[in-house]
Amino acid sequence: MDLSRALAGPYCTALLGDLGADIIKVESAKGGDSTRSWPPFEDEHSLYFDSTNRNKQSIAVDFYTEQGRQLLWDLAVSADVLVENFRPGVLATMGLDPEALRAANPGLVIASVSGFGTTGPLAQAAGLDQVAQGMSGLMSVTGSDADSPTRVGVPVMDLYAGVFTAVGICASLAGRPGNGGRGHEVGTSLLEAGLAVSAFQGQNYLSTGTVPVPQGNNHPVLSPYGVFRTADIPAIIAVGNQAHWKKFCAIIGAPELEEDPRFALGRDRSEHRAELTELIEQKLVTRPGLEWIEAFRAAGIPTGPIYTYAQAFEDPQVQALDMVQTVQRLDGSALPLLRGPLSIDGTAAGVRKAPPALGEDTRSVLEGLGLDEGQIAGLVEAGIVQETVRS
Repeated sequence: MDLSRALAGPYCTALLGDLGADIIKVESAKGGDSTRSWPPFEDEHSLYFDSTNRNKQSIAVDFYTEQGRQLLWDLAVSADVLVENFRPGVLATMGLDPEALRAANPGLVIASVSGFGTTGPLAQAAGLDQVAQGMSGLMSVTGSDADSPTRVGVPVMDLYAGVFTAVGICASLAGRPGNGGRGHEVGTSLLEAGLAVSAFQGQNYLSTGTVPVPQGNNHPVLSPYGVFRTADIPAIIAVGNQAHWKKFCAIIGAPELEEDPRFALGRDRSEHRAELTELIEQKLVTRPGLEWIEAFRAAGIPTGPIYTYAQAFEDPQVQALDMVQTVQRLDGSALPLLRGPLSIDGTAAGVRKAPPALGEDTRSVLEGLGLDEGQIAGLVEAGIVQETVRS
């Protein structure tokens, strides 16, 4: 049962749907998931919504009616998992008190995503991705310099929180037999997700007190590792160890760099990054970028171009992964959609169902709860539920 909206919760349930879970997306009959109204649009379809709502059914319910809340309760007590991202405590005000739900359905896993967690002075504050990017420190190490903190170009805090929630749900489901069949309450927040992915930047501060600063397109620790000029296009080159360094110097025709004590070890190359970059680019600008990339790849050195999304989707490697699949919406229109990133036993997770129209599956979900045709028709007529049918 997916009661979430916007991005973190829906991304979590999309991942679970990729793995085969039956996802019932429960939306308000008064407009549905807020992202249905977010641009960009194609023929009145929100592509923002489409990006994270594959493989789901949609039922539209009026949350503010007694009958609507009874439907929410019935769905919750029949589910294995309930996912929500309301502010802490809101679920109980909707008639879905976690303790009461667990008493009725002991195996229910209740997964919650919030902005800042369930304790502390900001527990009740609204949180969105960029706020978490800023408060977690991520923006302070992203960008060209310390005076230009920069957000990552996609909402990574939402996405990470969704991934972490999906992992917690899978762990709780796997652990139910050893927990007497009882589910757990799984929780994370955008802020916790942001801090969790601080990796060595956060650990550097905790261990040494050093406050990391942005390095632009350079790796903050390794060198040469970043974006370099060539005769035509910028190329990403990542020299991660001494073996790569030796090969790199040979390929660019600069054995003297390998012998230069300023660049002998990784820490030396990092310390003298500016001088090293200048000397490397003097070599690289003599040939086209794709020639260098081909040569480095042949030597096992990680490298690649910087693509636009158009170029990324046209790349033979991306096409070989069959990441884009075309599905049909309820209105009959075709939608090219990214599949999930996981493969199981060599089989990629596919898109089994297009992102649903609001209330597309209302009837079938209610039938699954045991309601007959007359009861469903009465709920629709009274506005307790909404359904969208194929035209």
